[in-house]
Amino acid sequence: MKLNYFPDTDSLYIDLSQKPSIESREVSEGVVLDYDAEGNLAGIDIDHASRKLDLRELVTSQLPLAAKA
Repeated sequence: MKLNYFPDTDSLYIDLSQKPSIESREVSEGVVLDYDAEGNLAGIDIDHASRKLDLRELVTSQLPLAAKA
């Protein structure tokens, strides 16, 4: 998963998959969900992100740890 912030458009894109999106649906004003060819959620685009989110802080909780080789 990648978080990409674009200051010139004040948008945040949350990339959930490496697969390309082929369909997009606006679920609320300025929030667009992108889907891949299998219908899986591939990304989330949030316009005017600094007005909708606190971009100064990112908190993660209980993420699975990668197995050690």
